[in-house]
Amino acid sequence: MPERSDTPPVLLGNEPGSFPHSVLAERHPAIIRQVRESFPYDPERHRALDALLAGCTEGVIEPLPADAHDRDRWTAWGADAYTGRSWFEVPWLWSESYFYRQLLEAVGYFAPGPWQGIDPFRPSKLAELDAPETDEELSALDALADRPAAEQDRALLHGSLWGNRADLGFRLSAASDETSSDTPPLVADDSDTLWSLLPPSGAATLALIADNAGRELVPDLLLIAHLLTQGRIARAVLHIKPYPYYVSDATHADVLDALRRLTSAPGAAAAYGRALWAALTDGRLIVRAHPFSGGPLPYAEMPGDLREELGAATLTVLKGDLNYRRLVGDRLWPPTTAFADVTAYFPGPVAALRTLKSDVITGLSARTEAALVAAEGQKWRTGGTHALIQVRA
Repeated sequence: MPERSDTPPVLLGNEPGSFPHSVLAERHPAIIRQVRESFPYDPERHRALDALLAGCTEGVIEPLPADAHDRDRWTAWGADAYTGRSWFEVPWLWSESYFYRQLLEAVGYFAPGPWQGIDPFRPSKLAELDAPETDEELSALDALADRPAAEQDRALLHGSLWGNRADLGFRLSAASDETSSDTPPLVADDSDTLWSLLPPSGAATLALIADNAGRELVPDLLLIAHLLTQGRIARAVLHIKPYPYYVSDATHADVLDALRRLTSAPGAAAAYGRALWAALTDGRLIVRAHPFSGGPLPYAEMPGDLREELGAATLTVLKGDLNYRRLVGDRLWPPTTAFADVTAYFPGPVAALRTLKSDVITGLSARTEAALVAAEGQKWRTGGTHALIQVRA
């Protein structure tokens, strides 16, 4: 996709005090330390983790091993241009993604041996999924079953939007409550357009590009189950990560864990779980792990097979903050930049469901932006207290 003449540069992590810099300088070292304590890794794994810790804070980007199964793929994604450079001086999106690939290398995730295929983030994922709070949230589904269809639609959409902040009490407050001030929790809301693309009794295909596992994946699965059982979609394709990524991003194992959590729950939650189980077994729900889902590039650079697949969907929904950055481009756009303009390249109708946790934002009205800045400075961009539903039909 050719760049617009007014396109801002991609975000880097080289500005002290910036959010990208804090991720590289503080969050990544903390993640390494957390992973180091998550399992009884052997001395070789500890040495590799310590080397990554030193390299990502004070050193340079190292190449993958010569025999890495995906070395050619990362070369195509820009590794040759960035190895030997500081982690802080290459595109932040690329730097973050490569960090997780190197973390998996350090723990032996891809190498033959006892740690092959062991998700280093699994303990924290399971702890969240199995927490008592999840039972409380799932029990709210029982009360939802008797509500009118439109309220169920809205509740499950907002559950997916807010993830584990949804309280699966489903934010059933009236829509006017969320727009009664200039700084509402929902800073953009194209949900009417979203529903118009998925009419009842339709034959739609939904592609949902997932974000986090655990208590954020469960509401995504509930939304898919609801759309299937209500006849708003005939088929869903759930796009997940091909390997552990960004600490909590969903893999196939996480989907199965979430499905287990639903089917073993009492009441309405189990019914949703059984509906998903049936949809998986008869092909109405497909789980897809395209290599590009774990890549460091924006969706404007997606490969042809993925472009063709998403272009055939009635609607593609991208969940979460990272997917939003990849959708619109990881750039500091003026917030009033039209969402439709920066997603014009996408091969079909596209929607973003996102809680704001990074600086990138498009599609706001000038009034909303001004009110947010007046009330919160720039903290509204990263605090996770605001969200958006944006659609380009």
